Amino acid sequence: MRIIKLDATDSTNSYLKRLYSTESIDDYTAISSKSQTEGRGQMGTVWESETSKNLTFSVFKGLADFELEEPFYVSMVISLALIKTLNKLSVPKISVKWPNDILSADKKICGVLIENVMKYGKIHGTIIGVGLNVNQTVFKNLPKASSLKLISGQHYDLDELIIMIINNLKDYFLLLKEKKYQELRTAYELHLFRKNKPSTFKDAEGVMFSGIIKGVSETGMLKVLLEDNLLKVFNLKQITLLY
Repeated sequence: MRIIKLDATDSTNSYLKRLYSTESIDDYTAISSKSQTEGRGQMGTVWESETSKNLTFSVFKGLADFELEEPFYVSMVISLALIKTLNKLSVPKISVKWPNDILSADKKICGVLIENVMKYGKIHGTIIGVGLNVNQTVFKNLPKASSLKLISGQHYDLDELIIMIINNLKDYFLLLKEKKYQELRTAYELHLFRKNKPSTFKDAEGVMFSGIIKGVSETGMLKVLLEDNLLKVFNLKQITLLY
C-alpha cells in the first residue's frame, strides 16, 4: 500500500481529491498528516486534532467494478473495519453511532468523512477520511470526546494503526465486492449505538421526541420505532440522536 505522510495539509480528503484529479492512483493509496488546518467532519463540522497525537488520514478505493446497490454500504465497510481494528486492541464497548461515528461506551473516539467520486451518474470511487483520537489526552470543550490513550493508558504507534485499518478495509471491501450486503448490514446493526433502547432525538426543526432505534434501511436511513408502534425512517439531515 502507498501511504504519503505529510507534516501538514488543509485536509487529507482535499489533498487526496487533488491527487486523484491529476494522476491515476491505486486502490488504498492513503494520505496521512500530522496536522490539518481545515479538517472536516460530517455535515460541515470541523475536526480538531492535536498535532502528531492522532491518526488523521484519507484513503482511496475505486468502485467502478462493484455494481454497488447503495452508497451507504461504503459507510458500513469503514465502520466495520474500524470496529475490527479497535476490538483487536481490546478497546472496550465499541459501537457505531449512526451513521459512522465510532464510540467507546458513550465517548466519541473516531469520526469519518466519506466523499464519493461520481462518473456518469455512478459511484466511480470513494475517498474515506478518518480522524481517530489516539494519544491526545486533553479535549477542551468536548466532554463527549475520548482517545485510545485515555481509555487504555497506553501509547500507540500511529503507523501501525493505519496499516491495521487499511488491511481491515481490504477485507470488508472484498465482502462488498462479493455483494454480501446482508452480512455487512447485520454486522453493522449488531454494533449500532443504542439499538433497541429508548432514546431521545431532535428533528430538523429542533423538536425533541422519543423513539427506539431498530436498525438501518437498505439506503442507510435510520429506522426508529415511534409511539403507537409506528416505524419511521430518517436521513442524516432529518434527525439527531441525543445522548
